[in-house]
Amino acid sequence: MHDAAGFSPAAGSGPELLDPALAQVVRETGASVGSVYLLSPGERLLRLAVLSGVPPRFAAPWARVPLGDPIPVAEAVRERRLVWIGSHAQLAHGYPRAALVLPHHLALAAAPVTTGATAWGALVLLWPGARPQQLSAHERDAISTACEHMGALLRRAADNGSPVLPGREPHASAAPSAPTAEPVEAQAVARFVDRLPEGCCALDLEGRITFLSAAAADLVGCNGPDLIGALLWEALPWLDEPVFEDRYRAAVISREPTSFIALRPPDRRLDFRLYPDASGISVRITTTDDLTRAEGPARSGSHAMARRAGSLYDLMHLAVTLTEAVSVRDVVELAADQIMPAFGAQGFVVSVAEGGRLRIVGSRGYRSEVLSRLDLPPFRDAAAPTVRALTTGVPLFFASTSEMARLNPEIPRLTRRAAWAFLPLIVSGRPVGCCVVSFDRPRPFAPDERAVLTSLAGLIAQALDRARLYDAKHQLAHGLQTGLLPAELPAVPGLEVAARYLPAARDIDIGGDFYDLIRLDDTTVAAAIGDVQGHNVNAAALMGQVRTAVHATAGAPPGEVLARTNRLLTDVESGLFTSCLYAHLDLAHHRVQLGTAGHPPPLLRHPNGHTEVLRIRPGLLLGIDPAADYPATEMPLPPGSVLALYTDGLVEAPGVDLDDATADLADLLARTPNETIDALADTLVGRDLHTDARRDDIALLLLRPHPVGG
Repeated sequence: MHDAAGFSPAAGSGPELLDPALAQVVRETGASVGSVYLLSPGERLLRLAVLSGVPPRFAAPWARVPLGDPIPVAEAVRERRLVWIGSHAQLAHGYPRAALVLPHHLALAAAPVTTGATAWGALVLLWPGARPQQLSAHERDAISTACEHMGALLRRAADNGSPVLPGREPHASAAPSAPTAEPVEAQAVARFVDRLPEGCCALDLEGRITFLSAAAADLVGCNGPDLIGALLWEALPWLDEPVFEDRYRAAVISREPTSFIALRPPDRRLDFRLYPDASGISVRITTTDDLTRAEGPARSGSHAMARRAGSLYDLMHLAVTLTEAVSVRDVVELAADQIMPAFGAQGFVVSVAEGGRLRIVGSRGYRSEVLSRLDLPPFRDAAAPTVRALTTGVPLFFASTSEMARLNPEIPRLTRRAAWAFLPLIVSGRPVGCCVVSFDRPRPFAPDERAVLTSLAGLIAQALDRARLYDAKHQLAHGLQTGLLPAELPAVPGLEVAARYLPAARDIDIGGDFYDLIRLDDTTVAAAIGDVQGHNVNAAALMGQVRTAVHATAGAPPGEVLARTNRLLTDVESGLFTSCLYAHLDLAHHRVQLGTAGHPPPLLRHPNGHTEVLRIRPGLLLGIDPAADYPATEMPLPPGSVLALYTDGLVEAPGVDLDDATADLADLLARTPNETIDALADTLVGRDLHTDARRDDIALLLLRPHPVGG
């Protein structure tokens, strides 16, 4: 049975249902690789469901694509449109993460598979990069028709109660079968191959040997029949180098000839030339005396290429790591940590564009006096390669000191480097900065290596742009936060005070944590600490109102101060709630009255070192019920004791019970020597609380009364 488009749906309702439609669109468009992604139920995630033209293991890096990722297939689904990428350079500039995973000369199309308002997934096709830069009308029609009918098949299966779901591994669509030779013809081919002086070998798409001529077996030094079915680079241990498998991957994905030169121990050099098509790879093997010849897109036997191939997946890890980078310093350090060892580089510099100049924001492998000579070139300085790369948007590669000297002879003398890659950092057509990777020895920069470095520059540019925004917002937000806190605490005779405020480790917004100390008279003082819900400007504004309300009513009993502040907040109707603890200290009589609105309990360390958690009866958070009541608790506050008020950021940590964390803080306070109040505060805020993961601010206020006249 055929549907309206002539597709003959496969049996069953798994991803293989889409095989005929995929095979037809691959055939009609001449694509070398075809794939179908499906949306996972209940997830904003695209999973690779069907694949043709390459082994599934090749597709592992892009088998799962979050719908929000800057990847062509995700963008096609999000925006319900065909995404066309005509070259690898275009891919590198627009989608650097995808270009890093696919560092090959290719073209790509991604189109959404939909029915009505329902998005099911996407169709992705790859072509060799030598094809025309634009899709033809016929190709567009074929893609559109395939997507429509895939959508119809998926809709029909879902309506029948058997939705097509992606498997744990992508389904490999069958490769087109090669024509079968007649026996007489096969014998003639075999005799022809045996007469050739060079060796002939055939590999399937997985890289397994399917044929090996007698001459090839002799050249590689093995018995031919023993190698059939084995992976080429596993069957021949001296080929077990990343560059050799990488050349095979490049041939399969790009469908373009590649080559490499290998040394068969002890001293025989062999030239491998790979010729791909949809069914596999034909390999021609000959002897050679040249170990340095560049062939096509690869510098075949170069040690540099081996490093690039072996580091590819480490560099893909950088793509993920950079998404977690927060500050500019994070971006520079993470990029240098990955790129320098992967490429064997000795120098790494990142500059940002500011005020018509390039300012260095991070480096590795350079002395400060060298950096000072290279820093701040104006955009009009045509002899500065960083400026030229940024203003033209074109990466610059200098393979030797002589090449660099033609542009700027001072740089080789100053940096004592022998090769450089100047990579413009551009985001959406906007210049962000420049990244420089440098080497102690001359370096030819093979085309694939240039492609990977260009892709990395795109990743660094996007991460750097985000990080600069973070740094600016972080500085502004926490400057405002600090401005809303007391500039200094009043001096009160007979009372030692220390306060600390630590912004969240990863938050760029303004927190609502606050503290205050109010001198009422010579022997009476009020202290307050609190935390407004949320991390934004509204929280900061409300925090300012709470501080003002507490100041206005300070001196009244704690319950009254909290009740009045609560009525103010409920009248404001901000929708934000606030915890607060208010303490009224009578230094003459060594007493303290405490009232709390849902705030973490204070700690009291007695003069003998015994520390307790003060479980006083709490009232409601401020801003919920205008009639809420706030009871007060009075207790002794002997001279030499320490009253610790803090916000929950000091005790909250992932996977840690709040009561246990509070008890741990009390234990630390008890164990800390009777040192200065400032040193004690530093000890408490410096405790190991997984600070890299902490997402809340910390406020701490310590109060230690002394004997009157002491």
